[in-house]
Amino acid sequence: MTSGKYLLAAAAAIAPVAAVSWMYFAESGSQGSAIRVDVRDETQLLRGHAIYEQHCAACHGQKLEGQPDWRTRRPDGRLPAPPHDDSGHTWHHPDAVLFGIVKHGLVPPYAPAGYKSDMPGFASVLRDEDIAAVLAYIESKWPTRVWKAREEMLGP
Repeated sequence: MTSGKYLLAAAAAIAPVAAVSWMYFAESGSQGSAIRVDVRDETQLLRGHAIYEQHCAACHGQKLEGQPDWRTRRPDGRLPAPPHDDSGHTWHHPDAVLFGIVKHGLVPPYAPAGYKSDMPGFASVLRDEDIAAVLAYIESKWPTRVWKAREEMLGP
């Protein structure tokens, strides 16, 4: 492979991450002030729990357990809501991606074009701070081993 092909391959790999990062920071106000997801902030956790109960628990479960058989497509081709506890894949994603999915739903760049999902975007329902609070609540329920694995995978 020539150096030009390596450069093109590297650019193609970096572009989606850059797009997601830009969207996250642009939506959060200014490029310098990202939404804060802090599992140690009791106020944020309490607010996140209340918002989760109101807007998320019906699909993702009271205990973040998701819907049964969440990896098996239903007859309509859609997947059931995944768990947000340590048995699911939520913890594999950076906060910027999780924020984007909650705000916009499973649309590009968070899912392939035309992807069918029951996950709505909450941009017209929740403020950015509310979405961050929900993420803080969810993340506060993960065990230490998940935090360690997530840090190895995504960095601190």
